[in-house]
Amino acid sequence: MAKNIDPQLVKVGEYLKLDEDVKFEIPEYQRSYAWDITRCDKLWSDIKDFIENGSKDPYFFGTIIISCEKNDSRYSLIDGQQRTTTFMLLLKALLIQINKRLLEMVDDEESDILKSGLKERRRNITSILYQVDVDEITDFPKEEKDRKIYNQFNNLINNSNQEIYKQDLVNIMTSVSLEEAEAKVTKIPYKQKDNKYTNFFRNFKHFYEKEELNQTEFLNKFSKVLLESCQVIEIKSWNVEQAITMFNSLNSDGMPLTDSDIIYSKMFAAVKTEDERKLLGRKWRYLIELTKGIQNEKIISINSLLNQKMYLYRSKDGDTINASGNIDVTTPGLRRYYTDINQEHINNPIEFCNELIILAYIWNIVKDSAIIKVLFYFNDNSKLFLASYFSRFDHLFSFDTNEKINIKEEDKNYLIKNVEIIGELMLRLFTILSLVDTGYSSSNFKSFLFNEEIKLANLSIDNTIIVEDFNKHINKNWEKEYIKLKLEEYEKNDIVYLNEYLFAKDNKLEFNITSDMDIEHIMPQSGKNINTIQQDAKMENADMWREYVNKIGNKILLEYDINRSIGNEWFRTKVSTRIKDKSGYIDSKYPLARFLVEKYENQNKPFWTKDDIDNMTKEAVNRIAKFIFND
Repeated sequence: MAKNIDPQLVKVGEYLKLDEDVKFEIPEYQRSYAWDITRCDKLWSDIKDFIENGSKDPYFFGTIIISCEKNDSRYSLIDGQQRTTTFMLLLKALLIQINKRLLEMVDDEESDILKSGLKERRRNITSILYQVDVDEITDFPKEEKDRKIYNQFNNLINNSNQEIYKQDLVNIMTSVSLEEAEAKVTKIPYKQKDNKYTNFFRNFKHFYEKEELNQTEFLNKFSKVLLESCQVIEIKSWNVEQAITMFNSLNSDGMPLTDSDIIYSKMFAAVKTEDERKLLGRKWRYLIELTKGIQNEKIISINSLLNQKMYLYRSKDGDTINASGNIDVTTPGLRRYYTDINQEHINNPIEFCNELIILAYIWNIVKDSAIIKVLFYFNDNSKLFLASYFSRFDHLFSFDTNEKINIKEEDKNYLIKNVEIIGELMLRLFTILSLVDTGYSSSNFKSFLFNEEIKLANLSIDNTIIVEDFNKHINKNWEKEYIKLKLEEYEKNDIVYLNEYLFAKDNKLEFNITSDMDIEHIMPQSGKNINTIQQDAKMENADMWREYVNKIGNKILLEYDINRSIGNEWFRTKVSTRIKDKSGYIDSKYPLARFLVEKYENQNKPFWTKDDIDNMTKEAVNRIAKFIFND
């Protein structure tokens, strides 16, 4: 009888440890390795927080779906290739750190136990990554023997048609040091600093350079917890269609009860009379109504409201300060916080629901602010601290006899004006986060904001003090020239929205982010005339074109319909004409498109060249750097 499915809850170390003749395989249709430093930092922080919380239960890293249809010795990763690859990079970084530490440690009685642990971690990780018996691995690093083992790495076969840097993982895994790996991996032309490396090496280096790994005890503990206390559900299927169906099902909308469902049930149970139950029911439905629109716009949900309130309560209660007086950035889960740690709020459900309603209503008020809209394109963590600031304005709201919320128009304007001041501070900080090779969990971001949150929620502390804190923090921790370099190299799109907003603000132009908005590449990314357009732009070769096409100076905001109708046309067509039923920049309402129309309206057949991109990039870099450093 044919095998069906085989689900197992396994430790990460067990999942990655394959029999000698078994290999992981990334199918042809899978995407390339896409995890960035932000995702890796989240994984690292989750494990670190798990260690610091001292939980006895294992930590769960989700479901891995494997198809074994082709061969029992080929584990085709239907869902899990990103996590599997990242786990391998993390283990390799830990292994090199362990090897380094073992060679540095002195022989004394105090370090014998720790040294024994590191030896065990070394043998386990080496055995997992290179499919060798632990008996073949020496207690201490021996470069010649280790290199022979490392050169055997082949337990992940990457068949992805989209992955052009497959060899980089192999180059890292076969190296004995960070320096050797760096010398062997791909360097992308026209990139500088860490941007010239692929995600494989950037993530590996990010893990390797974690400051906590300088502590030998932490290195040993982290390695052990990752292998023995972190788990995945490994689901093997011997039918690829079945495996894909499971993947789609597990990623569908058919989800179990959410945290908000559980918390509301506890609130309902805490109500003492039938009248209060009816009142709570009406208020909760009103909360859902207020939240529905902004949830559809991917701004907040009821779960995120609960999370924002938890951050506020913990800050006000001093839970973010540890016994040593330092900031503690670890946070409990929502269910645990509201149903175990702090039951005060669900035990006062009407009052608590009112607070949630006010918070949702404020989001509805501020969501149309240009500053807040731009901020939404950066990092969602900014919403946690903005929400704490919102609590300053709770007293401005009242409920009418129908339990609907009210605020005076002048108070609403006052609220928006103040929120935009703090929103701009958040935007400056989270713009830096999007540029630098440091994750949100860094002390320069998460710890700083946790510390500042105490002031944000305090009505007696003036905005000028908070502004001064942000100014000092930014100028102390980052150099303007470094940020400008990162801006020059930046290729993602969130900065485009900021650049457009700042250009409009500097020139006192109207600016509004709308749903019909798109990112336009002035020099197009593709099209039938692309080779001639590249020549006109004075691009020396395809590599230079690929470097320039995604520079910030080559990207503007444009209406979706205009972009789709004219996106691959000549620059002279885009900037100055209407052809048939197509619209050009001349029909756009966005500031930079209008600026280009006016700049080139008197030129006959203007070209968009490498120099134009350089100049527009330089202007954008100076504009954004000025904003970040509050010059």
